[in-house]
Amino acid sequence: MDDREYEQLLQYAKQFSGVTEDMENTLQGLYERVKPHMAEVTDSFYTVLLDIPKAEPFLIDRLDALKETHNRWMESVFSGPFELDYVKAMYRVGDVHVKAELPVEFMAGSMALITTRLHQLLGTIFKDEPEKLIESVSAVNSILGFTLMVMQQSYESSRLAEELEKFLKITGMSRTLFDNLASAYKE
Repeated sequence: MDDREYEQLLQYAKQFSGVTEDMENTLQGLYERVKPHMAEVTDSFYTVLLDIPKAEPFLIDRLDALKETHNRWMESVFSGPFELDYVKAMYRVGDVHVKAELPVEFMAGSMALITTRLHQLLGTIFKDEPEKLIESVSAVNSILGFTLMVMQQSYESSRLAEELEKFLKITGMSRTLFDNLASAYKE
């Protein structure tokens, strides 16, 4: 993808997930309160994943590195900014999952687990502040939905690339000819 395509994905994902500047500010405001609990969220997430037989092969012998990466990502969720660099990074995460042949449903399921755990954490932090809890949960939902959309785009791009390769093989058309025809069509 080029920067123009990433920018389009950024705008589309923000619109679709409802990410606003206010929500970004809310997340950044949560950073100091959530940071002491990030490792706990990560540990509980991987504890659940290890109990899922289909997930275990993707985790064994890599758990410490995965937890470290997950903690860095959690920090980015609460620090932002949610602009082009974040989209590129999350697209690359999706691409790594594609290359590891991680089933796409693992991403959605994993995001659901993380969302649940963060809701529990926010419920504890804001147990006496219902308005702040609602605001925080809304912001978390939006950014995690945004992130999931971006990561899943890698799967879609990979699927399209596979179908194009099949088409080229079946028709005997070269990639160069296809690219030239596609370029002429865009104009």
